[in-house]
Order: sequence, then C-alpha cells, then structure tokens
Amino acid sequence: MINILLFAHLQEVTGKSEIKIGLSDYTVGQIKEWMENQYPQLSLQNMMAAVNEEFATDDIIVKDGDTLAFIPPISGG
Repeated sequence: MINILLFAHLQEVTGKSEIKIGLSDYTVGQIKEWMENQYPQLSLQNMMAAVNEEFATDDIIVKDGDTLAFIPPISGG
C-alpha cells in the first residue's frame, strides 16, 4: 500500500486528505496519471511531489509502505 497525502485544493477536489492505494513499484508520474484518471478534475502534471518527505521527480519509483505527498504551488506576497 502507498499512502498519498493531499493538501489545499487537492483535498477540496477529492474530498480526502489522504488516499491509500494498492499500487507499488509505480513511478511518481504513473501515480499522477492514475490519480487524474480517478479524479478527472485534478491536474497534477506540474505539481511538486515528495516521497517519504523528500522531493521527488516523476521518474522516482514509489514502493509499498511509502508515503507520497502532492504539494500544490503556494503564492503569496
């Protein structure tokens, strides 16, 4: 199982702050695609990701037991 953490508008779109999925040995990019198929209103392609609290690129493989977080852009002034 992979635990996916969702923040800000991602929570609003999915109605969840975390999702557990049975995909392992998928890349971050593949999980983004899977999430977009499950929630068509999401757009994760330009979203930052972290695996086990370390920033991760789309080619990083996510293993069973890992935590993947999608981090929306933050704006401020």
